[in-house]
Amino acid sequence: QVHLVESGGGLAQAGESLRLTCAASGRTFSNYAKAWFRQAPGHERELVGAISGDGITSKLADSVKGRFTISRDNDQNTVNLLMDKLRPEDTAVYYCAAAPRNSVGSNYYLPHGYAYWGQGTQVTVSS
Repeated sequence: QVHLVESGGGLAQAGESLRLTCAASGRTFSNYAKAWFRQAPGHERELVGAISGDGITSKLADSVKGRFTISRDNDQNTVNLLMDKLRPEDTAVYYCAAAPRNSVGSNYYLPHGYAYWGQGTQVTVSS
């Protein structure tokens, strides 16, 4: 079992930065691929970024490329999402997810590919 807890959400103005952290406990963290998803009201949950268990491979959604960075620290059992140049359309609840595989996988952008989820943290960006 993997338990995930997100932190770092809050309010920001357009152009500012926020850093989200997902802390994991339970099974060997380094064996799990991790991802950040987000869900805005009235919208489906969508991938923000995914990273392999060893941290070598990462993927980012086109909408956040050049602005967001996903990284992980297996010694600290954390995965981070640094969000720069925030936009109002980034407003959503952000969720951390984990899958029991090292690789990002071909379906990394699909929520059903992840077995474990955090409770989510709200990010609100004002214009």
